[in-house]
Amino acid sequence: MIERLSSIWGYKVLVIDNDPVTVGELLIALGIIFAGIIAVRIFNRTVGDRIFGKLHFRENTSLTIRKVLNYFAYVMIFLFALRLIHVPLTAFAFLGGAIAIGVGFGAQNLINNFISGFIIMAEQPIGIGNLIEVDGVLGMVEEIGARCTRIRTGENIHILVPNSAFLEKNITNWTLSDHEIRTKIIVGVVYGSPVRKVEDLLLKASKEIERVLENPEPFVIFTDFGDNALIFEVHFWISIRRVIERKIIESSVRFRVDDLFREAGIVIAFPQRDIHLDTARPLEFRLTEQKKND
Repeated sequence: MIERLSSIWGYKVLVIDNDPVTVGELLIALGIIFAGIIAVRIFNRTVGDRIFGKLHFRENTSLTIRKVLNYFAYVMIFLFALRLIHVPLTAFAFLGGAIAIGVGFGAQNLINNFISGFIIMAEQPIGIGNLIEVDGVLGMVEEIGARCTRIRTGENIHILVPNSAFLEKNITNWTLSDHEIRTKIIVGVVYGSPVRKVEDLLLKASKEIERVLENPEPFVIFTDFGDNALIFEVHFWISIRRVIERKIIESSVRFRVDDLFREAGIVIAFPQRDIHLDTARPLEFRLTEQKKND
């Protein structure tokens, strides 16, 4: 039994530059790689958290440095394992050819996303916790991976976006520099309403909401004389960290606007049409009775 295991352990799998590679050497290399990956992850979760916690880096900067160090450590572990079993670096010539063939047959997107991931982590156009909008979907960035980025929407749905999309498409980052954004609500009042009173009430409604920022101050714009209403916009600044917070604050302002308008007797307009007949003489109306055939 021992002789049989020994023969299997010493069985030559391949020969590279006249150096045989046995089953035992391959198992040792795989064991080193597996143990090294586990060791890097344990180190990252224990010692790494303490080190980066004391350095007080920004979350995005810390994430970028840790990912780069992790990938570097994985490469060094892989090279060390090959060196331990006496596999020469010339073996990578064959591997490079295989990768080139793979790229030609469909690995372009994979490599493109992988490189894009490093560009995103280096330039940081988006970061963990940012509220971004891509293809009309608004969500929070939870993780930036090597191939794709994970986004969670307000409906608690996770979307995986390829990293290359962030470099090829127009992405709206609502909280790139800070978490303060300006938003607005639109309201239309009937013609004949006191426009200055409407302006005062809109400002009052926005200022009475606790989560609306005092600085910069809210302001009102008389947008247009609409078909059915006088159109106003009230703009105000808010601080948000979750996707749904913006809608909640806007809803609170609308509730308060409706209450104040009711108290002041100002009517919020609805679609209507006034018909004016311009005739040279009064209209004549005749009532006729239609007889039914028996």
